[in-house]
Amino acid sequence: MPRFHFPRPLALGATLSLPAGAVRHVQVLRLQPGAAITLFNGEGGEHAAEIMRIGRSEVEVRIVAHLDVEREAPRPMHLALGMPANERMDWLLEKATELGMAGLQPLHSERSVLRLSGERSEKKRGHWQGIAIAACEQCGRNRVPVVQPVRPLGDWLRGDLPEQRLMLSLASDSAPLMQAISQHPEGLTASPVVLLSGPEGGLSPAEELAARTAGFVPVSLGARTLRAETAPLAALAALTL
Repeated sequence: MPRFHFPRPLALGATLSLPAGAVRHVQVLRLQPGAAITLFNGEGGEHAAEIMRIGRSEVEVRIVAHLDVEREAPRPMHLALGMPANERMDWLLEKATELGMAGLQPLHSERSVLRLSGERSEKKRGHWQGIAIAACEQCGRNRVPVVQPVRPLGDWLRGDLPEQRLMLSLASDSAPLMQAISQHPEGLTASPVVLLSGPEGGLSPAEELAARTAGFVPVSLGARTLRAETAPLAALAALTL
């Protein structure tokens, strides 16, 4: 059944007009009055709706039921990324959302190829948030990960972070990911985790030291060196599935 994000309150029995993006999808799918669709607004659960009327640029629907269903990962998993370049970031965000990522913090680090500031940074953030919404529509999630404003790594490390902090690292003292999780006092529970991962070329030695000082535990995914857009997805899959 087609699913659409509707970023406003949804109430049983309400009649409303879909946003422009959803209208285009209804037209592309050639849906007709009477067709069933699903709406979600990120506030919990999803709503069954029926198309009542289709105009040239408007689709009117009626909410017929609320379904108290969630498809979230068992623990909130936040990613903090030294941004990989261009389309790699788009692809990573889409797949991370499908895997259950709770939120994304894009970071400027020493080796970052992608540099954003001002209006361009906010425009890119809006683009990334749209990718997360589309991925939720596709995969069935009813909670949309929030993409935070781009920040320098050093500033972010001085902020308020979840207690359980992991950093993907190639350092010789890095513990296997699942071993590091199991040794944490809370183990594999529902407590939030933040995973820090570098851009192409990884974090610099100074950045890794700063992260360790901020309480990040270096972890490894094995003997192979994965790309900047692959490593955090592998860690997400291990932690959320």
